[in-house]
Amino acid sequence: MTDTIIHLLAVIIVPPLLMGVIVKTKAAFAGRAGAPCFQLYYDLFKLMRKGTVFSETTTWVFRAGPVVTLAAVLVASLLVPLGRHAAPISFSGDLVFFVYLLGLARFFTAIAALDTGSSFEGMGAAREVTFSCFAEPALFFAFITLARLSNSLTLSRILTHVTPDVWLAAGASMLLLVGAIFIILLAENCRIPFDDPNTHLELTMIHEVMVLDHSGPAFAMILYGAAVKLFVLGALFVNIAFPFSTGNSILDWGIFIAAMLGLAVAIGVVESVMARIRIVRIPQLLVGATILSAFAMLLMLR
Repeated sequence: MTDTIIHLLAVIIVPPLLMGVIVKTKAAFAGRAGAPCFQLYYDLFKLMRKGTVFSETTTWVFRAGPVVTLAAVLVASLLVPLGRHAAPISFSGDLVFFVYLLGLARFFTAIAALDTGSSFEGMGAAREVTFSCFAEPALFFAFITLARLSNSLTLSRILTHVTPDVWLAAGASMLLLVGAIFIILLAENCRIPFDDPNTHLELTMIHEVMVLDHSGPAFAMILYGAAVKLFVLGALFVNIAFPFSTGNSILDWGIFIAAMLGLAVAIGVVESVMARIRIVRIPQLLVGATILSAFAMLLMLR
């Protein structure tokens, strides 16, 4: 029961902090002080106090987009174990349900953008769903490999099954999986080199262009949902890349939070040392992630 409460608190409180750490890391690389790590908390509270403006061309779909997206990623967060602790919700086949929850969030974000009637937002929605078609196979191949390792179809089981001993026995497969999932993490969260969340260049915008018409509490839900999605996929990566356990529940929670903050720093470093790649090259990189996951699976099945 205690682990479940800590799980819920971590999902609610920590995600905006990760965003702040990424921004702070990028500012340090640029030689600036940057915004405080808690800036997103301030922005969310400010947006929740503002009003919301809806275009006359929009329908209930536009209003439902942020709500359904946030609800989907929050439910997905209950399926992923944090560190060495089992997830609050667990059942056989929940890994498929997890992927489809992320797909549902993406779907409602895209149709909310299309509901505005703007060809500009439609362009962003088309790019978003196109690139997701390349990212999802890589994630499924990764889950198949982990399921084969653990002989289970439950996320809690397949992720907590990864231990240093598993790394020693199947190091090549695990290394390929880590590379593939890190690429998926950056792509699914619209980070550099796939997308730039701070861009204002109209021809290169992907995710940001889909939420231009949202304001007030609706925009706050979008920002918070994006932070939770980063946290969830980051937890997936940390469970595989840093499968360490001390046997002490509280200490393991501390190790997990420290690993998540380290991942945020790593993402900030990647965004500081790399430039955004051309849009036509994004499918090639995502196909590369799929190939990495597929080779990991073949190594496990040999």
